[in-house]
Amino acid sequence: MRWLEAFHVVFVVTWFAGLFYLPRLFVYATENPTGHTVELLKVMQKRLMGITHIGGALALIFGLATLIGEPWHLTTGGWMHVKLALVAGLIAYHVWCWRLVGTFARGENRHSSKWYRVFNEVPAVFLIGVVVLVIVKPI
Repeated sequence: MRWLEAFHVVFVVTWFAGLFYLPRLFVYATENPTGHTVELLKVMQKRLMGITHIGGALALIFGLATLIGEPWHLTTGGWMHVKLALVAGLIAYHVWCWRLVGTFARGENRHSSKWYRVFNEVPAVFLIGVVVLVIVKPI
């Protein structure tokens, strides 16, 4: 079971790395809307999204495998239920990022770089919540 948890953590880190950096690429693309730079940033967005998909999928697979192997986590307090709700929110954020990559690819961005700077902070809130729940188990 510890191996499953270890790989879960590795792929959570991979997933979050992508979710932290992708909105920065959106900021850069918004601030450089024409020319070679924006085309390079679109390629970078697409490639990073691919890596982020893999990290997220494997984090979910290893997390689910761990939960199936140790289902008692669901009965030892509400922390796991709240964590799973945060994971659902993180999946929604991931899908939103995926849609934004498509928006940039089509040249249809409608947000400012300031909006993306704020958007970039969302995964940090999820990360803090999940880490506190898993380590402290306050509920």
